[in-house]
Amino acid sequence: MARLSAPSFDFDSIRSEFDLRDTFSAEALAEAESAVDRCASDREDRTDIELVTIDPPGSMDLDQAVHVEKSSTGFVIHYAIADVGAVVTPGGALDTETRARGQTFYLPDESVTLHPRVLSEGSASLLPDTIRPAALWRIEVDESGEAVSWTVKRASVRSVARLHYAQVQADFDAGTPHPSIAALGEFGELRARAARRRGAIDIALPEQDVVRDGDSWRIELQGRTAVDSWNAEVSLLTGMCAARIMLDAGVGLLRTLPPAPAGAVSTLKKTASMLGIDWPDGASAGAVLASLPSDAPETLAMMTQATSLLRGADYAAFDGEAPELTEHSGIGAPYAHVTAPLRRLSDRFATEVCLAVVAARDVPEWARTALPDLPAAMRGSDSTASKVDRACIDLTEASILENRVGEQFSGRVLRGSDGKRAAEVFVDTPIVIGKCTGDPPEGEKVTVRLTVADTTSRRIEFAYDSGGDANRSVASTR
Repeated sequence: MARLSAPSFDFDSIRSEFDLRDTFSAEALAEAESAVDRCASDREDRTDIELVTIDPPGSMDLDQAVHVEKSSTGFVIHYAIADVGAVVTPGGALDTETRARGQTFYLPDESVTLHPRVLSEGSASLLPDTIRPAALWRIEVDESGEAVSWTVKRASVRSVARLHYAQVQADFDAGTPHPSIAALGEFGELRARAARRRGAIDIALPEQDVVRDGDSWRIELQGRTAVDSWNAEVSLLTGMCAARIMLDAGVGLLRTLPPAPAGAVSTLKKTASMLGIDWPDGASAGAVLASLPSDAPETLAMMTQATSLLRGADYAAFDGEAPELTEHSGIGAPYAHVTAPLRRLSDRFATEVCLAVVAARDVPEWARTALPDLPAAMRGSDSTASKVDRACIDLTEASILENRVGEQFSGRVLRGSDGKRAAEVFVDTPIVIGKCTGDPPEGEKVTVRLTVADTTSRRIEFAYDSGGDANRSVASTR
């Protein structure tokens, strides 16, 4: 695999291009350093619940801690979320700065955080063996995987272990999961089946990730493990319950996604036919995608095309009448972001609404008046985050390949040209995804030639020659 030495490029140019500031004003930093729990008197002591956190290795901004218990009628989920609303002063300097940032931006060398690290990785983080303020959800799920009761309240909690995904997956594979999440697998599979019944669409597309390798950078393809999916079901369940609370109360902030256009589904069916993937009569797109083997090359092409089903995600604030669109079609139900307040601005406010509604109190004015401004703020920061992620990958790809222009590579065509967009090809050594001229056949394994690798524009491009002997020989092995 190609390697890069760190001096060959850095990501500071991307921080500068997108105006990502890793420093805070003196006033905001002082507020973070002196932050206290304004709601301490309202908290119930729930340090008896042996919660654990599950995050990427080395993470310190721990938003969530979970405990999953099997009951006689299903499952009981306790999900503690860092109570950021209790430690950020409304209208203060830190509040103002977080509203401008929107979220934490993750770059390969260092993140640009939503809150000062003294808060997000210190006093507000659900670090192990430390009592922390939290919004504690309790959700009961029945034997069919449906939520039958839910509540949220302020509590003091203590995580007993900081776990990471690969570690938890290895523990499950060995049959020795942590006792606090021993039922997570069964719960996750149950909820996944419930999601398919709702018509949810889960695109398990491996992601490119820029990772450090000594003094070098490389790109890895990060597949999703079973534990990733199971843990995500806890967060999705919580967001669905939060949406229900806010819709019933007539005030809140939803994460929405319109239904997939009929044309996108028809196109996906054509892709399935071309790839030899069976699409039974009456089957939903979500059910077909869920049935695909994760390690098949055809799955990657199918999942790439399926992203067209999930376009138009937005936020909808409401106070009184519910918005016209309340559902998230990818989830198949109303949904809200409430589980990552250390890393995402909107979650602080949506959580505060839920806490007030469940406690039969008025929603705090600082939270209520902020709701109309949050959709635009989150749209902007989501767009920037997506562009930053892509820019970091593009820069790394171009840097890896800049001295290899003219060489041939074996790849899989993820998407053919449709007249509006160029074809896209996945090369696995080194792992890059790039545009490709020459109309390569979708889903096929082909040989392509690298024609562009420009670190200034962060652009790579391949070319396909349908008459090349190499292409015929590679394609014939499929």
